[in-house]
Amino acid sequence: MKLVTAIIKPFTLDDVKAALEQLGVLGMTVSEVR
Repeated sequence: MKLVTAIIKPFTLDDVKAALEQLGVLGMTVSEVR
């Protein structure tokens, strides 16, 4: 198991999520920060 921490712009979330799904990532935690 590996932990990846990424800080991304909110409008890129859908693209990042789709790319991770294609790689076989089964779950993620998303938090909105300011």
